[in-house]
This record gives sequence, structure tokens and C-alpha cells, in this order.
Amino acid sequence: MKDAVLLQHILKLSHGKANLKQLIRELHIKGDERGKLEVSLDRLVDGGELVEIRPGYFAATACGREFASGRLSIHRDGFGFLIPDRKVEGINGDIFIPANATRAAMNGDRAIVRIKRVENDGRADGEIVKILKRAHPTVVGKFHISKRGLYVVPQDERLRDWITIPEDMAFPPAAERNRIGAAPVTVHNIADLDGMIVNVEVLEFAGQGRHEDAVGRVVEILGRPGDFGVDVEIIIRKHHIPHRFPADALEQAQNTSAVISTEELAGRRDFRGMPVVTIDGETARDFDDAVWVDRLGDGHFALHVHIADVSHYVQPGSPIDEEARERGTSVYFPDRAVPMLPFELSTDICSLRPDCDRLVLSALLEFDRQGEVVAQDFCRGVIRSVERMTYENVHLILQGDPAQNERYGPLVERFRMMEELAQVLHRKRERRGSIDFDMPEAKIDFDEAGVMTGVRKAERTESNRLIEEFMLAANEAVAAHLEKQIPASIYRIHEIPDAKRVMDFEEVARHFKVSLGVSTPVQKFSATSRNRDGSKSRRTIAELSQPIRITSRNYQRLIEKIQGKPEERVLSYLMLRSLKQARYSTANVGHFALAADFYTHFTSPIRRYPDLVIHRLLGQVFDGKASIAEEDLQSVADACSLTERRAAEAERELVEWKKVKFMEDRLGDEFQALVISTAKYGLFVELEDLFIEGLVPIESLPGDRYQYYENVRKIMGQRSRRQFSIGDELRVALDRIEPAERRLQFSLVEPEQERKRKKRKE
Repeated sequence: MKDAVLLQHILKLSHGKANLKQLIRELHIKGDERGKLEVSLDRLVDGGELVEIRPGYFAATACGREFASGRLSIHRDGFGFLIPDRKVEGINGDIFIPANATRAAMNGDRAIVRIKRVENDGRADGEIVKILKRAHPTVVGKFHISKRGLYVVPQDERLRDWITIPEDMAFPPAAERNRIGAAPVTVHNIADLDGMIVNVEVLEFAGQGRHEDAVGRVVEILGRPGDFGVDVEIIIRKHHIPHRFPADALEQAQNTSAVISTEELAGRRDFRGMPVVTIDGETARDFDDAVWVDRLGDGHFALHVHIADVSHYVQPGSPIDEEARERGTSVYFPDRAVPMLPFELSTDICSLRPDCDRLVLSALLEFDRQGEVVAQDFCRGVIRSVERMTYENVHLILQGDPAQNERYGPLVERFRMMEELAQVLHRKRERRGSIDFDMPEAKIDFDEAGVMTGVRKAERTESNRLIEEFMLAANEAVAAHLEKQIPASIYRIHEIPDAKRVMDFEEVARHFKVSLGVSTPVQKFSATSRNRDGSKSRRTIAELSQPIRITSRNYQRLIEKIQGKPEERVLSYLMLRSLKQARYSTANVGHFALAADFYTHFTSPIRRYPDLVIHRLLGQVFDGKASIAEEDLQSVADACSLTERRAAEAERELVEWKKVKFMEDRLGDEFQALVISTAKYGLFVELEDLFIEGLVPIESLPGDRYQYYENVRKIMGQRSRRQFSIGDELRVALDRIEPAERRLQFSLVEPEQERKRKKRKE
């Protein structure tokens, strides 16, 4: 019997519960089939679809509100929340788990929780019934030697349990070193390990075996905390990012020939005589896409978007494919990358390097003067890029720089046509309501030795926007084409924002006398509810009394209204937070932010696995073959949504770590800052010139005793009534750095204090 059929049968039963004898009777199980039924039940229990209440009695976790399965988020103070896989009837949001019930769990574990209590406002409490899947088979941390023995303190503060290391497991055995890689640091005895950063395989989790604490063995010795490059190694292991290619994948990559056969060329369109170019960042090493634009006689534009044909070299089920699927995406750190594909492919054979014949999949599009697609074609091709352009080069050309115009003379007019077409496409997106958040991003600068020298705003020029528009157009065209040609595909979807998040943003926007322009019909009532730190309070609860209507145009109009105003930075940031995260799915619900009915990822197969799958689907359309099963595509979509999130979190965390490290020599310095958020424990500020964030604790605010008022999101003095709100500009001084937590703490600098400080300095 198939697991899905069995699960559906149990879901139809009263309360979604059944016992083994009942199932045998109702499903007419006989003889050897009983063993198969028990195996199927075990699989459903292991997967979290069922929970075994007691031996032989089962309940479906997707039925009612007695149980829920999902991912655990554990706070550093011990309490946690279950983020359910499904919406649980009558429950608003996540399920609270008290600290005394999280002992056996780690942050990120998948678990089943029994729901014990649901309060008036829909918040729920629960207890962990079973850990379904451990999120941390290995843990990176600092090795310590003390009277209590050998142990490792995890780098992740949300992993509260220290890991005991038996003395005979403090060094990676020789065989293990060969498998994992030679340790980068030489140690002669256990005493040398004290204070080292190590990676530990967890053998027993806390409360699981004979020991009260977790037990593990050292599998890698990374170095001392301040050693060059150790921060990146820590982040890679903390987020469990695959970073060493298996031997069979490396062997396959090394044996892949860059020579293109005559037979292969015969089946492709030849674009090698056309002035195709790549345009990427200065430090880019893998070139996925190349473009060509021309103006047609009737005023239309022809756009060719050529994308590296990775699917020709990476076949489904091959060692490289299995590893690429596991990685899901390349991960880009400020000073290095962890690629999805081996370097032989990512930076050479597949990369569209200049003056080299390269295989591509091509989207050939014709646009009218309004930016509408009037003709399109998709094919396998071969190109030879004539130039490896950078955003800076193209920007200077578009600005009329004489030196660049002379250097790239034959291509200058084509870049101007590209700029014109990009503007046409951008205006088309604007007309349909596409949101364009122009959020400043931090760029970290390094010297020749790789030491960080500063943080600055990353420039986003017209050349960046040019390529963005072309890639968006190609992705939309491919998504719409596959929708018509095959029964199932992978889409890049962005769902309509959650109504409560929209309401929360509207409350903040109202203080700036602006609005998204949506009505927020609410009803209010008082209830006792649980705060995120586990404490309880009486508060006013607001709920929608009827649905709200929100479109991307609401966001677009507000962005236009605040453009260039002091509050633009804060409100754009908060608007972005009110939106849902984009993800991959086989169910096409459109892309809210782009206001697109069809959208996918086609343009970066060297660094994103979903793009590689889209190339395979497009290839099957060319060949008239059967498409990939929808359930297999959904499995890829779900896995790649997770690996994308993992990569983003790792990249963001390392950047924050680098920023904190950069600020170590600036203790006591003063900065202009902007309040970007308020909370009961203080003001979160962003330094205007450095794009670095930190906290001004509420208890450090001078001259009064301050309190946070959640309903207006303000911090207010009890006597003076002085207020601090989102968007306020302040002068702050760096008071404290907490390197382990990667946090910066500031204090408010009053004008009088500033005058006295300057006088003292003089």
C-alpha cells in the first residue's frame, strides 16, 4: 500500500486517529501485507505525518489541533517556538515551547509538538513529542579544557548545550582526516586544542543517552578565533553548507571535455558571428549570461539572451548533479565563494568567457515600442563572446567617457540601444505595478592582503539595471512558454503579503502621514497573551473584521511618494519586511512584487539549481520528450527554497561579523544614525555612512526613565515625555562590542555632551 493512500484513509477517520487492528480490518490486510502496513506506518511516523500516541495507536498531525509538526526556533534563553508546516485551526502564528520542554532539542530541529493550551488571542503552548530530524549533525565551536573535562561551546548562541568530548575523541583519526580533509592547524597534544575552533560530530544529543549533556567527537580543527579566514570556515560549518566536492564529482568534472563536437554544433544555431557580450561585476568569475540587442526597421527591438547550457554537461543523476542538488545554490561571501558546480565547470567550461566557443540556451525576443513581446523563439545555440564587460565599463560608456568610448568603439552604439530598450522594459513594468525597491547595500572593501578596510554603499548604476531588465524579461518569457508546453514546471513565486503585516506597516506609515492606501477594517478586544520572551501581559488584540485588498500598485505609489525624502530609507526597509519571501513552487500563483503572471529562474544555471532544472524542461520541449513528474519538481522546489534561505542567512551573518570586526578600533567614536526600529529594550539604529546597525539600550537613554509603547511603537520619557520614534536622526557613540554575539551597543550623544567631549579633546 502506498503511504499517501494510507495517510488519506486515516485522515478520513474520526479525529484522524486509528489503531493497527482497526486498519488491518478496514483495509482488508492479510498475510504478508501486515508487515508492509507496519513499514508504511513507520515511514509516516518518521516523516511526521503520523504520531504514535501509544504502541499501535496513531494520529494524523494534519488533522485537528492536538498535534503539529514543523521546525523549532530556540531562543538563546531556552524557550522556543514551533513554526508549523501547516496552518493549525484556531491558532495564530507559532506554538510556544517553554524552556523546561526544549532540553532535548536544538534550534532548527524538525519536531512534532502536542498542543496543550490555546489562549484567547490564538497563541498556543505546546510540548515536544518527538524530534523528527536533527538540524545539527555537526556543531562548530570553541574547544575548552577545564576541571569538568573536555568540552566544546557552540558558536551559535541558540545551541545552548555544551558538547562533552571524551579524551580519545579529541583528535580526528587519520582515516577521518583523509575523508574530511587535512586539519589546517598542527597540534601536538590535547593542551594545544584549548581555545581552538573545532567542528564536532554529535554522537549523543542532550538527554538522549547515558550522559546528561551532548557527547561528540572532533572531526576538524579550524584554527584560533582570530586567525585569517577562520570566520568564513565557521559560518560554512555553522550553516552546514556543503563545501568539499566528493571525489566522484571532482573526477567527473576533471574528465569533462571543453571540446565541442561537430555533431553537437550541427544541432545548434550559430551566433558566433554576432557581437555578443557579457556584463558582470568586477570580481565575477562565472559568467552565466550574454546579451545582444538590435533595433529593427519598424522601431521594434530584438533582444538575444544567451545562457550557459549547463544541462549539456550535467546530466540528471550524475555525481555532479547529485552534489549540485544538495547545494542548491552557490554561496557568495565578501572574499570568496562556495560554488554549486566544480570550478572546472563554473569558471571554465560552462562560463561564457570571451573569445571562447560556448554552448548556450537562448531566448530570442522581439519587443514593440511599449515593451510588449511580439515574437519569441527559444533554441540551443553556440556563441563566442567578444568582450567581458563590467558594470563600471558600461556605466562609463553610457556616461560618454571618451577613453571607454574609444576603447570599445564598435560596441558603443549597441550599448546605447541596450540602455534604450532597458528603459522601455522598465516603463512597461512600472505601468503594470512592478515594485522597484532601490535599497542601498553594503559593500565591504579589502586590501591586497585580504584585510577589511571599510564599508561603503554599493553603487547600482544604469548598467546594473540594464542587465536586470533583460534577465527579468527572459525569465518571464521562458516561464510563460513552459506553462503552455508542459503539464508541470518550477515557478519563482511571490505571494500576496499577509494582511497582519500590512496592517502593522500601515500603523508605522501613519506616523509619517503616508499610507499604502488600503483600508484596514479591524475589530479590537483585550486578552491575556504571551510575549516573545515567554512572559504574559494584558494587551489589545486587533483582528481583521473583513478581508483587505492589496496590490503591488499600492507599494509602487508609496515608493514614488517618499522618494528622496528623509523617511525613504526607513519606510522602504519596513515595506520590504511586510512582504513575504519569494520561493520556488510548481503551483503558479504569480509574482506579487514584479506584478508578473508568469515568472521563473532561467538565467543562472551555473549558480542556481532550479535554473538548471528549467533548462532540462526546456530541452525536453525541444526534443518532444516527456516532462519531469510534478512531485519530483515540487521536491526540488522545496529543497531549493531552503538552500537559498540557508545561503542568504550565511552571507548576511558573515557580513555582519565583518562589520563588527571593522568597528573594534572605533570604540568611543561618534556617528550620525537613523532609528530603524524600536523595541521594549531600546532603539535599533543604522549608521548613515557605514550601513552598520546596533542597539541603543533603553536604560542608557539620558535624563529620564523611558518606557516602550507598543501601540505607537515609540519610546517615551515618563516625566519629560520626550519621544524616540522610527525615522529619528540621532548622534550616537559606540560604547560596547560583543564579538561572540556580533552585536554593537551605542549610547545617545546629547548636544551638551558633544560640546564637552570636543572641549576635553581640545
